[in-house]
Amino acid sequence: MYEKDRFGDLFYRLSRSKFRSRFYLNEKEKQYVHDKGMDTIRRHAEDFVRQRLAPAVIPNDGKQTPMRGHPAFVAQHATATCCRGCLSKWHHIPAGVPLTQAQQDYVVDVMMAWIARQMRMQ
Repeated sequence: MYEKDRFGDLFYRLSRSKFRSRFYLNEKEKQYVHDKGMDTIRRHAEDFVRQRLAPAVIPNDGKQTPMRGHPAFVAQHATATCCRGCLSKWHHIPAGVPLTQAQQDYVVDVMMAWIARQMRMQ
């Protein structure tokens, strides 16, 4: 389901960032993924992206994504998909315009690929 090397270059670049590389799923978050399943986690991620990232204007941009509390939130910070500023800097997705469905799907795919990698690191 999640292509092994599709985001290899991105994940390599993110691993070189002192801030991005410090994020990982702790045991509680891994257990949550295990208990809920990847399909449910993906639905949650889709909802978070649609509500918190997709609008053209986000009043609290840069502060809308919690650091912990859900594996998708951790993934957003690890993959620089946490705010429109990071999406612009790391993924070249411009701020100030609504995300297309294709862009939302890309963001969720990146998050889910990172979560899948974390789950294999048990």
